[in-house]
Amino acid sequence: RTAFLICGDWHRASDITQEALIRVYVAWPRLERRGGLAAYARRVVVNVSIDQGRKRSSTEVPAASDERVPSPYDLAGEISDRQALLQALGTLPPRQRACVVLRYFEDLPVNEVAGLLRVSEGTVKSQTARALDALRTTVAAQTREELVVTGEGGL
Repeated sequence: RTAFLICGDWHRASDITQEALIRVYVAWPRLERRGGLAAYARRVVVNVSIDQGRKRSSTEVPAASDERVPSPYDLAGEISDRQALLQALGTLPPRQRACVVLRYFEDLPVNEVAGLLRVSEGTVKSQTARALDALRTTVAAQTREELVVTGEGGL
């Protein structure tokens, strides 16, 4: 789940998870002695995601696999909001996305996120604030577009 939220694509999330499992397996003896398996695994997922993002030749955000078709009997509220949020999350830079995912989806405190990303707590706070502003702007723009397309935003 964390890998998907960080990268926004199930196939890439699967690749990230496989690479992370390999790295955790290699470090298993050390992790058994010291503990901290869950934290290490989370950190590896974030690091692999960022590493793969650096290796990609383009910064193209993967398109959504399916288009939303408004329907009077659709579970529009929750489903469209979640889809809009995931699409908006896909537009964020890797560090901002990691901050949001770890803070709000994984519910980690600022100090743990800072440790996982190897940045200061101030950087986590500023990156998270910038990401939330960008998400609000993107989701609001998507909502305005939907209202215009469906004809509900008339004057």
